[in-house]
Amino acid sequence: TQPALSSDGRWLAYISDESGQAEVYVRPFPDIERGGRWQVSTAGGSEPMWSPDGTELFFRSDDSLFAVPVETGASFTPGNAELILEGMLVGFQGGRSYDISADGSRFLTMKRANESDSQARIVIVLNWFEELERLVPSD
Repeated sequence: TQPALSSDGRWLAYISDESGQAEVYVRPFPDIERGGRWQVSTAGGSEPMWSPDGTELFFRSDDSLFAVPVETGASFTPGNAELILEGMLVGFQGGRSYDISADGSRFLTMKRANESDSQARIVIVLNWFEELERLVPSD
């Protein structure tokens, strides 16, 4: 589940529970017959995402976000996972709970306002140009 294609289109990160728990794996794409499959996470993982330049693979494990440096030449070589964010990340059913900026310098994450919040919520503002004009008239 949760497939993520590398920026060069040659590698597919995904989740499998074949080890008994959900883990992040990478394999060649689209020619999966050329062989190779690498397990990137070691203590559970979900929501894989490649860095824009393809040199890192990110994933979640519980409420923490990890980065794995990778080399993607003729073969795939993963480094060791490093913790980059932890605590209060909110899971998002059916999607990824974080994203990375196009230049790779910032993350956008969903997280609880505080640890006592038991429910996640999203505020949607419709017709926000009208609301902005009402709050800050252009006159």
